Amino acid sequence: MAALPKLDFPAVRLRARRRGQQVEVWDELRAVWLVLTPEEWVRRHLIGFLVAHCGVLPKRIAQEYAVPLNGQPQRADVVVVDDDARPLLLAECKAPDVAVGERTLAQAVRYNSVLGARYLILTNGRAHYCFERVDGRYVRMAEFPRL
Repeated sequence: MAALPKLDFPAVRLRARRRGQQVEVWDELRAVWLVLTPEEWVRRHLIGFLVAHCGVLPKRIAQEYAVPLNGQPQRADVVVVDDDARPLLLAECKAPDVAVGERTLAQAVRYNSVLGARYLILTNGRAHYCFERVDGRYVRMAEFPRL
């Protein structure tokens, strides 16, 4: 895993294994091995941050959350649900070398037009943006705290 870049998140402990030419990481929430892609590297760190530093219960985190959009199956990277299992936060993760900008925001807003989460997070592990949906508009919140 030394080839993966340092991210602007606290370090996480990952259970990893090499399988042929690929490195896989254990996903504790879904109890499966996943290929450790750059995007998955960011997702593991975001989930670790949400649990360890924001107090999100692991059972409230869904990954690859199905979003039926215009008859096409789409998937939101991470969704945190509230007490009634309604989406509260939707997060889109990109690989560290992928810029997070208007295109990523548009993708998250499209997904959220179906889900209706109050908060959006966009991250590539180095840049993080948080938005709150207020009266149908997305208002950018303060930056993630420097960790």
